[in-house]
Amino acid sequence: MKKFTFLCLLLGGFAISAQAQRVETTPQTSANVGLEPIRQGNWMVGGSIGNIGYSFEGDAFNINLNPRAGYFVTDGLAIGAQASLGLTAVKDEDNVYNYGISPFVRYYFPGGASASGRFFGQGDIGIAGSKPGSDVSLALGLNAGYAHFITQTVALEVMAGYNYSKANINAGGGQSGLGVSVGFQIYLPGQR
Repeated sequence: MKKFTFLCLLLGGFAISAQAQRVETTPQTSANVGLEPIRQGNWMVGGSIGNIGYSFEGDAFNINLNPRAGYFVTDGLAIGAQASLGLTAVKDEDNVYNYGISPFVRYYFPGGASASGRFFGQGDIGIAGSKPGSDVSLALGLNAGYAHFITQTVALEVMAGYNYSKANINAGGGQSGLGVSVGFQIYLPGQR
């Protein structure tokens, strides 16, 4: 009987210790970052994984992919370049493929920031084109957005603003309109 009692106590002890070591994890949804990711000398790499917009000039719907990379020249101010690859579906016409490249300037506002996020403004000017056709022309963009940091180096972003291109992608002479994009950025520390 003593052996049976000892065996029950021993098994009970193992069960309690196994229960005590169970670790439950939940996905990280935010990180307190302060100014660290947007300090002078850091890099940002990422882009918009979806940019959906509607043209004012014609019945056209567009979706774009905008990879970008930038360098922080001072705290909160980044300069860089972004590419634009997209598809425009024009009502009752052939689909049009868009492309472009443009330098950008992005400024992260110090006011209104939370411990895990920052508001920013971004402006860009570059060249854009479309196929079919061989139009290459001016492209402008002025956007505002919010970066929510899910880790110390990764942020999810939402951006909205006005974009203009003189490329002849429909029956009119160009396109302009409001757009919304969702994307991500990875912030890489630079050498100090």
